[in-house]
Amino acid sequence: MKIIEKIRDATADPNRVVFSFEFFPPKTEDGVDNLFERMDRMVAHNPSFCDITWGAGGTTADLTLEIANRMQNIVCVETMMHLTCTNMPVEKIDHALQTIKSNGLQNVLALRGDPPHGQDKFVQVEGGFACARDLVKHIRAKYGDYFGITVAGYPEAHPDVIGSDGLATAEGYQKDLEYLKSKFDAGADVIVTQLFYDTDTFLKFVNDCRQIGITCPIVPGIMPINNYKGFLRMTGFCKTKIPADIMSALEPIKDNEEAVKSYGVHLGTEMCKKILAHGIKTLHLYTLNMEKSALAILMNLGLIEESKISRSLPWRRPTNVFRVKEDVRPIFWANRPKSYISRTIGWDQYPHGRWGDSCNPSYGALTDYQFMRPRARDKKLIEEWVVPLKSVEDIYERFRMYCIGKLRTNPWSELDGLQPETKIINEQLERINAKGFLTINSQPAVNGEKSDSPTVGGCKGSLFLFMHDIFWSYVYSILVCTSYRKMPNFLIQVR
Repeated sequence: MKIIEKIRDATADPNRVVFSFEFFPPKTEDGVDNLFERMDRMVAHNPSFCDITWGAGGTTADLTLEIANRMQNIVCVETMMHLTCTNMPVEKIDHALQTIKSNGLQNVLALRGDPPHGQDKFVQVEGGFACARDLVKHIRAKYGDYFGITVAGYPEAHPDVIGSDGLATAEGYQKDLEYLKSKFDAGADVIVTQLFYDTDTFLKFVNDCRQIGITCPIVPGIMPINNYKGFLRMTGFCKTKIPADIMSALEPIKDNEEAVKSYGVHLGTEMCKKILAHGIKTLHLYTLNMEKSALAILMNLGLIEESKISRSLPWRRPTNVFRVKEDVRPIFWANRPKSYISRTIGWDQYPHGRWGDSCNPSYGALTDYQFMRPRARDKKLIEEWVVPLKSVEDIYERFRMYCIGKLRTNPWSELDGLQPETKIINEQLERINAKGFLTINSQPAVNGEKSDSPTVGGCKGSLFLFMHDIFWSYVYSILVCTSYRKMPNFLIQVR
């Protein structure tokens, strides 16, 4: 779904506020794994969309494309991908656009981009575009209305226009506004602003845009202050004006990181309150891949509550434009989100039913996706399961501890800990596993509960298990137990 459509839908309710988060591609594999864990926690608060940045000079192009795909199809949050002109001939731009389109993404933030590392000024690459307006025109000319296009707005004018005194001239500011209008006229749907810390400057910018005929939503970009040096570095790079009262508040506490964060949350909250009071009901939070400050601001505004994270179904609805009408998932799909998405990506190529043509690519053996766990998770698995065993009873103890929540991982699931419905019977499972009856999957008997129950919704009725769960759990048990020349007493399903 396009972001502009989400914003328009929200305006029908005068009390509703649209909020969103921005992330950037981490530099390490472990960083990427941790980002998705954090992202999943933040998406539980139902942002209208999230976006992922494109590195300076296209340095993170492949990783950005991969992360955007996972955000849209596995995290299931409406995703907007940044796309810049820097070092991007039209062939690369079209490759990126075709890739995200095939993955069901509909939203792009079109930017000129910063100069590559080591360069002071933007230089148009041969066969590329000179500015974001040209990129917007290209997307509209080649892809029509498929993509929702967002562009950047600069409340204090673009950094290139700001002089050494930290200010843009009246003429420079006006020319920057006129250029923004040309991006809007070229087909942009939404404007998201550069960070700012003077709310009055932002409000004036919005009014100035309206005066020259820019009618699309203008979303304020809010960057919480998390670190004093980082704050100075970012505002210096963007040539952002820092009001004197903010510097006066930060100076005495600049070496106290927690105090700086607390002040950053307070400042961000007050800025957002003022913006909302002026009738602007959209907020975009630059998270810098950190969650606490952004969520704290939203909690202070009453937009989210930590204790009231809920979902209408036992799984998140798809945001992929090609799968958005799906309203069914296998009961235990969450144990295998990557493999589920992978195996069903060609759903329209599965015309003969479950036992169809064995030559069809969607009919075949299970892949190794169930073993493609994040590296950070592998470390936790090793810590909790690769332990010295003196007897077969030690194996029973591993399973028992998992059933009561003292172990967070298990070797055949990507989930962290027990599912809510399993916790209903975890004491019974503990007793069974302590006696050597190792349960490989379980489900409480449920009758009369509604399908939208956050605990057991979608889980009532006959027990449905992925057969590969059973098989690999059984293999795992045999491998562990045969080291003691003993087999497990029995493997059962508890209902």
